[in-house]
Amino acid sequence: MEIAGKIEWLQRPLPGRSAQERMMGRVLPHPIKVPEHARPSAVLCLLFPMNNELVMLLMKRREDKTAHSAQVSFPGGSYETTDADFKATALREAQEEVGIVSADVDILGALTPLYIPVSNFNVYPFVGYSAQRPKYNLSHNEVSYTIEVPLSSLLHPERKTVTDVVSPALPDVIRNVNAYKLEDGTIIWGATAMMISELETILDEAG
Repeated sequence: MEIAGKIEWLQRPLPGRSAQERMMGRVLPHPIKVPEHARPSAVLCLLFPMNNELVMLLMKRREDKTAHSAQVSFPGGSYETTDADFKATALREAQEEVGIVSADVDILGALTPLYIPVSNFNVYPFVGYSAQRPKYNLSHNEVSYTIEVPLSSLLHPERKTVTDVVSPALPDVIRNVNAYKLEDGTIIWGATAMMISELETILDEAG
């Protein structure tokens, strides 16, 4: 899948929540508006070429009994006052968690912010591009391993499923959610799946 000529769509009005909710899988209901005390954060959806394909970087979070323990996600985390902006937060967190060198990443644009009630994060997603596959240096306190998935596989209709999941935040409750299921059985659901869904919609509209 060629990215040139399509990613300019990130600069146009985004499909937003309607695209995110195609893959909605929430632990708690979304409030009418984002709470004032929500914690700002940012994530990096990194794309790069590998084996003549465009690949997306994801990671498996470490099991630590937090709200997003052991889930598949993008690199990212909380905004800090030393960050120039949310883009800087996404780049810093990606470097701290998986070793991505910020200078090697071109930020192509932003996706629609997404509030996550279960952790009270208001997430600002950014799409970035690296001309080369990153050399990883994982923070094993936060990350178990990285996942590199070709976009052509991830966005294939067969990758979409509906499945039962359990959130670490409410371990006694089983939820039936929309999700992406990778060829190896890995399940991507929740906020990460919703962000991917918006990017998928943008690329589909780009033709």
